[in-house]
Amino acid sequence: MSDETGTPGTQAGSPGGPRPEPLRFFGTSWVDHDHGYAARRAGVAAGSLVAAAASCLILRFAYEGIQIADSGAFVTVLVVAMFAICSALAFRNTWEGFGKRHDPQRQATLRGLLAIGFVGSLLAYFFRSLTEAPGEKLHREEYDLAREEYERRTTRRTGNPSKKKRRG
Repeated sequence: MSDETGTPGTQAGSPGGPRPEPLRFFGTSWVDHDHGYAARRAGVAAGSLVAAAASCLILRFAYEGIQIADSGAFVTVLVVAMFAICSALAFRNTWEGFGKRHDPQRQATLRGLLAIGFVGSLLAYFFRSLTEAPGEKLHREEYDLAREEYERRTTRRTGNPSKKKRRG
């Protein structure tokens, strides 16, 4: 069990065992779905959708600014295509990140593209939070594997094999 700050307690894993990794906005409440997990999921879904809508409104103002500047159809098409493509790539990258760990070097090279496509990342958060905490599946798989490995390592054999009586 964990507290609301996301600090893992002794219930989430055995006292000396692995600790669950906290998720953004959820702490370790994803382990047992406690401490307002459902409310947090609803909040993340609503927040990411509102942020995406507000972002689209800001992008619309930018589009209108380009129209007012009368920079030409070519520039307008390039800007709209850039935001659309970057948003689609950011959505895919964020969505894939919920199921597997990203290569840090690749993420560093994509940082600019992902910043431009922030609307796609917000929408990925929205859609994933409808079914689970974003990243919960990946973290649960890793945590369960770590717990199984810990249990295997700490399982004690009965008796000392060197003290067995030899029959003969």
